[in-house]
Amino acid sequence: MCGIVGAIAQREVMPILMEGLRRLEYRGYDSAGLAIRDENGHLQRIRSVGKVAALQQLLDTASVSGNLGIAHTRWATHGMPAERNAHPHMSGEKVAVVHNGIIENHSELREELSRQGYRFSSETDTEVIAHLLGSLLDQDPDLLRAVRGTISRLVGAYALAVASPDDSDRLVVARAGSPLVIGIGIEENFIASDVFALLPVTQSFMFLEEGDIAEIRRDRVTVYDIEGNPIERSVRASQLAASTADKGPYSHYMLKEIYEQPGVIAETLEGRIHKGRLLEASFGHEAKQLFDQTNNVHIIACGTSYHAGLVARYWLEDAGIPCSVEVASEYRYRKVVVPPGTLFLTISQSGETADTLAALRASNSAGYLGSLTVCNVPESSLVRESNVALMTRAGPEIGVASTKAFTTQLVALRLVTLALARRRGQTAAEQKRLVDELHALPRQIEVALQMSDNVKEMANAFAEKQHALFLGRGPFYPIAMEGALKLKEISYIHAEAYPAGELKHGPLALVDEDMPVICALPDDPLLEKVLSNLQEVRARNGELFLFSDQKVKIDLDRYQNLTLDDICPSTAPIVYTIPLQLLAYHVAILKGTDVDQPRNLAKSVTVE
Repeated sequence: MCGIVGAIAQREVMPILMEGLRRLEYRGYDSAGLAIRDENGHLQRIRSVGKVAALQQLLDTASVSGNLGIAHTRWATHGMPAERNAHPHMSGEKVAVVHNGIIENHSELREELSRQGYRFSSETDTEVIAHLLGSLLDQDPDLLRAVRGTISRLVGAYALAVASPDDSDRLVVARAGSPLVIGIGIEENFIASDVFALLPVTQSFMFLEEGDIAEIRRDRVTVYDIEGNPIERSVRASQLAASTADKGPYSHYMLKEIYEQPGVIAETLEGRIHKGRLLEASFGHEAKQLFDQTNNVHIIACGTSYHAGLVARYWLEDAGIPCSVEVASEYRYRKVVVPPGTLFLTISQSGETADTLAALRASNSAGYLGSLTVCNVPESSLVRESNVALMTRAGPEIGVASTKAFTTQLVALRLVTLALARRRGQTAAEQKRLVDELHALPRQIEVALQMSDNVKEMANAFAEKQHALFLGRGPFYPIAMEGALKLKEISYIHAEAYPAGELKHGPLALVDEDMPVICALPDDPLLEKVLSNLQEVRARNGELFLFSDQKVKIDLDRYQNLTLDDICPSTAPIVYTIPLQLLAYHVAILKGTDVDQPRNLAKSVTVE
């Protein structure tokens, strides 16, 4: 959520800022703005509510130019979406600031500054930062010292970028609890909250650490640590390409990403399995020692990643490894009992999820054996701060509703399960069978994607519905949870998921002819029990929409069923995810919603 872009160059920076904002649209936002220092030494600020396109329309009719500027997309936290609340925020003409994060002591600071005569035009916590900077600049005109003094007063999380009309060759940035990256160019440098924003102008990046402050000039970057000492931060070359943002022939990023799943799953497996064997060395040299000592696993995640963790719990415990799974925002606020030899495993698409990152930091003093993260962004905070990182290799995911990140997380978690199961006496023959099933997975996903037209036809039954119920048992219960989440995220249909055996304990009261019930029917030991549960639905005139294995015989009246072919038992939860993703997508198209940027949601949740 929220996006920062900044640039200092010998060329006009407005096109760079605007392209950066466009590339950050996937994160979720409700307003946008920029401030550019012009040749006369004035800060020109333009802000708008709505999409970046609305800001561009204002710029098309204005004369805004300069070689130094900052820009921002805002997702409302303090204050409704309105131009007055959009960033950048200014203190008179002295300074402009953009900010990601939450300032927890903004109310006290606002009262203090109001008593000093400062007038606030917004409800945001960010304007407090601007006026704090302004008050310090009145005492000392040096921008770096003003930023240092300001952040010493702030309680909370922030990534800041600051520009002053009196500074023609310097931006100052700071980071604590919210990501910020510096893009390195030739006689020009850039800043952003996400590497993706800067790929058209550079492939070289410097990642700020917790508490860092940096001066960004055209010809150099100077970084200071939390103590104010100059410090070297390495420059890394990104492997991402600017073209990864293209939708290609697809109508939406989400649809493109659904169809990318066979390829990215194959990429996630590449170099990690070979000829029926798990190549554990591919996890990194630290993984072996960690896995050798692991007796238990605690999985911490949020949203879709939490659902991946719930599936993994079934896999791990089936291999004899005790496992608990918890939502990160709950975990970090309770007393946790850590059994000896417990591995702390986090899952995150972005690697910057605020609650998950805070949980990881708290785990460092909780007595865990060590930490492993399953993540999609190699440069992220979660990867840098974990002992071991297993990358999902899904590539940039632009659609807010996660698809390929989820399935590649499941694949990575299967690999972790295999590594730990080997230590619990899993035979070579059993391991080979499971590795072969993983090897077959990309092809199975390709076959499942061929159901799209049939799923589209099924989706017509949902066009006028307001509610839906998803059912599943065993590892297919969290898959049902993920299906419900996808449907509610992008179609705005209220959807819930329950274990099928829980129907008679309450949810059955909701079932009638207007309540679609969606269920996966794999050919597994729980099949007969699920079919019995579905009989309860039909007895209440509930509409049934089923996805089943070709071996399954269904003895029900009045239902719609789509059959999946060629399913391997160990990877079946991953394959059954595909039609549920397609169902959510096609229903959202019928509903006319914004598929890639659903209302009120952000791609990367970097605040608590």
